[in-house]
Amino acid sequence: MAELIHQPVLLTGEGWADYGLVDSGAGRKLERYGDYRFIRPEPQALWQPRMADWDAHGEFVPGADEDGGGRWNYTKPVPRDGWPLSWGDVKFTAQCTPFRHLGFFPDMAPVWGWMGQQLGERRDATTLNLFGYTGVGTLALSHYGPVTHVDASKKSVAQARANAALSGMESRPVRWIVDDAAKFTAREVRRGKRYDGIIMDPPKFGRGPDGEVWRLEEHLPGLIHDARQLLDENSRFLFLTVYAVRMSSLAIAGLLDEAFAGLPGYVEHGDLAVREDGAGRMLPTAIFARWRRD
Repeated sequence: MAELIHQPVLLTGEGWADYGLVDSGAGRKLERYGDYRFIRPEPQALWQPRMADWDAHGEFVPGADEDGGGRWNYTKPVPRDGWPLSWGDVKFTAQCTPFRHLGFFPDMAPVWGWMGQQLGERRDATTLNLFGYTGVGTLALSHYGPVTHVDASKKSVAQARANAALSGMESRPVRWIVDDAAKFTAREVRRGKRYDGIIMDPPKFGRGPDGEVWRLEEHLPGLIHDARQLLDENSRFLFLTVYAVRMSSLAIAGLLDEAFAGLPGYVEHGDLAVREDGAGRMLPTAIFARWRRD
């Protein structure tokens, strides 16, 4: 029976050559993406910035709608079609999107590393990336074996495939699937499929390719129930991240604890955070819960 570890875990991302959190405070953050710097809103940065002035190429100014919207204001030239970055041997295109993101989620870097630790020397591990976005996590997993990448956005899947080509990984065994994540997972259960690991990064609200509505509080329990059926006692992990909700990591850990009662291993939960360059201060970004076999 999987053991629930009540003590929260802090999973901290450090900057690397192509990304870093330069400073944060007063509800904003300054980040570097290769040669470019950007300011974005960050409600959890309640403190004051360390630096008096922020020199940035652009800033995202949110609209009145708290669920999205806004615009980029540029003060210096920025390639509108994006520019290449890398994390290890994975290369991808960063780009200022209408949704304030830049084409990948840098706070997920320690998660990509953790998944690799769980798979170790395996090169035949089968993994599933639900809500896979632009595929950086998928390409990191492809080092260990076949990956199934699922996202409801055709544009995101197309960008993920382009990132695979940019990385020279287009021949790796990845299934690129445009589909509603919950519907796809339910079909995989009916097919009797099995995976060694699953990662999922569901939004608070979203729509599938056929207009399917996703509401996290309503639909997450069913998705976790189905995902659990795709794992067995020899599987290695499930990793769940949740953003922008009024919820404790202990709540989603309780959901995993219930679902994984029949398997060995451990259920853990906590915060994702990013450490500022050259400083000890850490900015929380999301909550997570995970099951691991060992």
